[in-house]
Amino acid sequence: MDVLLVSPDPVSRELMALTVRSIERRLAEPLRFRIAEDGETGIRVALRERPDVIVADEIASRAGAFALARELRDDPDPYTGVIVVLLERKHDAWLARWSGADAWFVKPVDPFDVADRLLDLVTEKESA
Repeated sequence: MDVLLVSPDPVSRELMALTVRSIERRLAEPLRFRIAEDGETGIRVALRERPDVIVADEIASRAGAFALARELRDDPDPYTGVIVVLLERKHDAWLARWSGADAWFVKPVDPFDVADRLLDLVTEKESA
């Protein structure tokens, strides 16, 4: 399974990878990670590489996680994989919903909750 991690912060990307990696054994397949340091790069990588999952840290930039999700969902060849957004504020949940994200969590996240929800989403997409 291919996973794209989007965050300008290397520590956040490492924590995101550890969280996602916890589902590897339950999926019984290896995970391959790609990294983007901002939303604009994330959009380009996602449209080119079509990862199975995107975990994006909401960042204050011209193209943060909300813009990334919205643009990928609205693309002429829409991205159909799983998008998870990590929020700075609980009040931004409406933006995550509007963007087309499949799930969102307010930081600091519980890695077990994120992993469980991600596994559910991946399983749902595979069976659809």
